[in-house]
Amino acid sequence: MKATLSLNTDTHSSSACDINSNKNVVYKKDILDALVELKNESIDLCIADPPYNLNKKFNSTSFNKQTSENYKKFLEPWIKEVYRVTKNEGSFYICCDWYSSNDVCNIIKKYFIVQNRITWKRDKGRASKKNYKNNSEDIYFCSKTSSYLYNPIKIKKKVIAPYKLDGKERDWFEENGKAYRYTAVGNFMDNITIPFWSMKENTIHPTQKPEKLMAKLILASSKKDDLILDLFSGSGTTSVVAKKLNRNSIAIESDDNYCQIIEERLTKANVDKMIQGFNGKAFLERNV
Repeated sequence: MKATLSLNTDTHSSSACDINSNKNVVYKKDILDALVELKNESIDLCIADPPYNLNKKFNSTSFNKQTSENYKKFLEPWIKEVYRVTKNEGSFYICCDWYSSNDVCNIIKKYFIVQNRITWKRDKGRASKKNYKNNSEDIYFCSKTSSYLYNPIKIKKKVIAPYKLDGKERDWFEENGKAYRYTAVGNFMDNITIPFWSMKENTIHPTQKPEKLMAKLILASSKKDDLILDLFSGSGTTSVVAKKLNRNSIAIESDDNYCQIIEERLTKANVDKMIQGFNGKAFLERNV
């Protein structure tokens, strides 16, 4: 029989200290148990990557596909707590797939202001014999109030048809004989590479998010030294990227093996600050 991940898993914190007093650490703890220990309005940014509503094995446990109503019952208790711990000017991002996107949206709208829905191209996986290949996922961008931090972020793109006005480049520049321009990152992201075996960031986690993707969210919605809450941390990508970008984080994960992976990645992030596809100023196009 498969075990079902729930909010009642018997897990314990790796430290008896108040969670808010420790930063850049990993807690082996149930999500809801961890959230209730956090202080009101103590988090600048929360990024959650919960189990999607499908059958998926996570190391020694699994998440079983549920009815829409039961999945919303799984979501609401901890999303309500996220609202409580987020600062008034803070933001919340939650990942989901197309199947559960409406359910996720219906719950977060009860507490947060939905500012946008990001869709990113997840170009990985096998084709389906009876349906279109699923190669996109959603991320809802939410704020607690109408006053929230947003830092415009840029992507460096090749210019297909550069032209000049009065002899000067029109909104582009030349570099190594090629034309580029900096343009705003949009809510459809198709320049993401899923971590694969030869990439430094790749781990054994089955639903690992790319560092490049998390970097966009973190740079857009936080500033240096802010505190980021990494829920359902998994492989720890959010916390690792936060460290590389000089932010603080609290990672919550209930699996021993994944906690170890996160700690190892955080240690490496003290030395290796590189984020594939980001040059420190702007994001690069895919595979550059």
